[in-house]
Amino acid sequence: MLTDVEFVTRFSPELGNDYSVAKSYVTDVPTQALLQIRSLTHKLTELLAQPAGITFDSPNLYDRIETLNNKRVINVRATRAMHKLRGDGNRGAHPEKYHLTSEQLLLLSEKSIERLLSLFDSLFLQVTGKPAPKYRFEAFNSLAGRDLCYRAVMESDPQAQYLVGMSLKTRALMQREQEEALADSHGDRQVLTTSSADTLKKAEYWFGLAAVSDMDARYEYGVAKIHGYSGEADIPAGEVAIAQAAEAGIVNAMALLGYFYLVGGESLAVDRVKAQDYLYRAAELEQSEAMANLGVLYYQEGELVKAHQFIAKAAQAGFPHAQYHLALMLAQGEGCEADSLASEQWMAEAAELGQVDAMFSRAQSMLNDDNAFGTDLSQAELYLREVIKYGHSVPAMIELSIALADGVLGKIDVVGSASLLKLAREHGNEQELAVITPLWDSLAQQVTNVIGVTQNQSELAALIRAQELLTL
Repeated sequence: MLTDVEFVTRFSPELGNDYSVAKSYVTDVPTQALLQIRSLTHKLTELLAQPAGITFDSPNLYDRIETLNNKRVINVRATRAMHKLRGDGNRGAHPEKYHLTSEQLLLLSEKSIERLLSLFDSLFLQVTGKPAPKYRFEAFNSLAGRDLCYRAVMESDPQAQYLVGMSLKTRALMQREQEEALADSHGDRQVLTTSSADTLKKAEYWFGLAAVSDMDARYEYGVAKIHGYSGEADIPAGEVAIAQAAEAGIVNAMALLGYFYLVGGESLAVDRVKAQDYLYRAAELEQSEAMANLGVLYYQEGELVKAHQFIAKAAQAGFPHAQYHLALMLAQGEGCEADSLASEQWMAEAAELGQVDAMFSRAQSMLNDDNAFGTDLSQAELYLREVIKYGHSVPAMIELSIALADGVLGKIDVVGSASLLKLAREHGNEQELAVITPLWDSLAQQVTNVIGVTQNQSELAALIRAQELLTL
């Protein structure tokens, strides 16, 4: 019986090789596996288009998938599967922005391989003219990482060194998120551990070795210098490295350099012409942040139709920040016809992907909806807690504190309400403190009043704890 790699190779020799590479990355470099799968999906659109005589007008993967669907080359099921693979690739590009843990990232890359195999199976007859043969799935190879390290260390292979750096960087960013969450749970940022800092130093080391000849590594080395992976930032050196990678055609470098020219860097002055040039070139290669920033550039210049066009493309590519801003533009009819239903859908999509402003907006909508179900209220609470965790948002702290005190979420939790209000007062600015003070006084009075009449001992203990929090 065929193995899964042999099965995909029967489907297409080129895609079989790409599939084998993607699968080899899953265990040790899952981000790279997801990016490889997205690239493979792009090639698949070409393979499907050729027999139908279709020529694509855009390199954008979203547009290509929709074109194949509209031309009836693929059915709805295949369309959804390809869009899912596209979205998984976007998450792989920036796992930290989607708040993925290392376990979730590994699971996502494994699931993407499964989805890809299922897609090949459904398209096999259409592409090859033959029924899909049976095959057996070979387990992910845990030795692939050892081979990668061997090539990086013993053979000084630049690509292997770059991939080792990427694996370390991804691990470090996830470690940092976990460390920050732990520090917040203790209420003291000083409890932050140094695991992520040590891992980032190692990542910069490997990027530096590979950067001599690998331009993807040159870009990552520039990012490492700007963010001080080794402990001390060197922004000018980082900007130089990123500019070199951009000139070599590295899409993420072009996107970041365009952003620097848009807002200004330490060694780069604002230059909107250069910003537009680099952002457009990166956007043409489907870099979603470049599309979004190009939209911002046009928005700032008052060209709302163009702004909407590029922000919509970035949203369709799965970039949560663009989805949030598209929702706002649709709500206001900026550069497009106002569409409240589409606005709500994009806001919900952005919230699902962890965009903090979208989560806060959705939570407020759910809490203010008189027809909201219990599941909606639970989701609202979850969103607010996520916004507090990742965005350290004082307005979210206030919103959740009020909801807990008033029993809007189906329960009254005065301790939780007091804890959040105390946290909000510690982090709030002058304007926010003006909102917090009367809420503080009101909750304190409410607690005092109930203490005087309650006969329930567990309730009394909670009220006393809340009173202590409000008098600290």
